[in-house]
Amino acid sequence: MASFINWIYGFALAIGGPGLFAIAFLDSSFLSLPQINDILVVLMVTQNKSAMAYYAAMATAGSVAGCYVIYVLAERGGEAFRRRHERSARTERVLALYRRHGALALIVPALLPPPMPFKLFVLMAGVAGVRPLPFVFAIAVARGARYLAFGVLAIWYGDAALELMRTRGREVALWLAAAIVLAAVGWWLYTRRRP
Repeated sequence: MASFINWIYGFALAIGGPGLFAIAFLDSSFLSLPQINDILVVLMVTQNKSAMAYYAAMATAGSVAGCYVIYVLAERGGEAFRRRHERSARTERVLALYRRHGALALIVPALLPPPMPFKLFVLMAGVAGVRPLPFVFAIAVARGARYLAFGVLAIWYGDAALELMRTRGREVALWLAAAIVLAAVGWWLYTRRRP
């Protein structure tokens, strides 16, 4: 497994942004490559700080494309999934969450690091019939914020950010997700108070 992970790093680093797109796509669709995208964004940005927005955009686009594949498959097979799991209380709670909040129910899970089962939320969005445009927008906003935050960390802290990601990546991702969610809630409250 370690040799496969090293090959992934080498592949992505050799071709830059397109490699980051490909790895993000695979991670968000058919494979599970926890935290590799986060580390790759930090690694690429520390090597080329001026391309930070490009690397964040490529990781975001790959993640959105991969999630969209899962979403489409779930949307097409949603009725069969519902019949198979119709008695599951957990399934009904998640479907109710999507009926109440739509694509907004994707934003927080999209920000959180593994072991958050994000693909399950993507799958359930397709089953619940969340509309495609809000789905894509929610994933793009959440993943874009996450990868931009990692890019900013890489610019500010350089190699120290990379070492921190390697040793305490989950904790860093959780703190970043919490900061982004708190900022979003603060902004929402601020805009509601304004006349």
